[in-house]
Amino acid sequence: MLDDSRFRSLIDTRARHPERIAELAAARRRRPILGEQGTLFLVAADHAARGVLKAGARPLAMADRRSLLERILIALADPGVDGLLGSPDIVEDLLLLDALHDRIVIGSMNRGGLAGSAWELDDRFTAYDAESVESMGLDGGKMLIRFDYADPRTIATIESAAQAVSALARRRLVALVEVLPALRDSAGTLRIPKDPDALIAAMSVGAALGVSSAYTWLKVPVVPEMDRVMASTTLPTLLLGGDPGDRAAEVFAGWRKALAIPQVRGLVAGRTLLFPPDDDVARAVAEAAAIVHGR
Repeated sequence: MLDDSRFRSLIDTRARHPERIAELAAARRRRPILGEQGTLFLVAADHAARGVLKAGARPLAMADRRSLLERILIALADPGVDGLLGSPDIVEDLLLLDALHDRIVIGSMNRGGLAGSAWELDDRFTAYDAESVESMGLDGGKMLIRFDYADPRTIATIESAAQAVSALARRRLVALVEVLPALRDSAGTLRIPKDPDALIAAMSVGAALGVSSAYTWLKVPVVPEMDRVMASTTLPTLLLGGDPGDRAAEVFAGWRKALAIPQVRGLVAGRTLLFPPDDDVARAVAEAAAIVHGR
């Protein structure tokens, strides 16, 4: 799907004709957020922008941009995939590859909390802002908030996210707010506990950010007691795919069960599907699409 000629054309256009990115964004065919089934399946491709290159047992799986783009193209070719969640560089590569027509595109906004950094929870907005989401004709913006009550840097991210939600709501654009309870272990490593009560608290804060929740969607992991967790909100919610390692079958079963809850509208998955253990991207994507859309 990305032969030498097509890849070299992408590189050459970036060097010689950067104005093509804005032209192609303006010409992109768009569609409603939800189709007739009322479900949404997005492929996530914003990990590298936060320095996360690992997938499964491969520490640098996402370091090869050509390989990553080819895997995304395979995923987007599946009719069950509704669109993409990506950082600006990925979105622009795919615009230049003419791969985003009739797809939902959500721009990733805060990528400054680099994985493993001392400032990880002070997750600065270093990618898209509401103005650029609008000007590029994207369908919304995604932000990440990890709530560590013991780390005062958390509040800076909460405040910035509230401002972003407000700015997107004024433009009637989706604010996809990923909320995660967080804590540091004895070695200082940031961990995401699978505690239903902690996730409920994080969702309650995330849902109330900004001047309006009219265009706010939540993005949450699958944890135990998802029925009770989802009872805490009326907002449309997407499941977080994560990196299941060798637990793919268990993870897929968790998605299937959670997707039966009315507030859960779909799934955002990246590494799980783009780098499956057997490297059969098309199979992994098709299986996930069938779960999301109830086939």
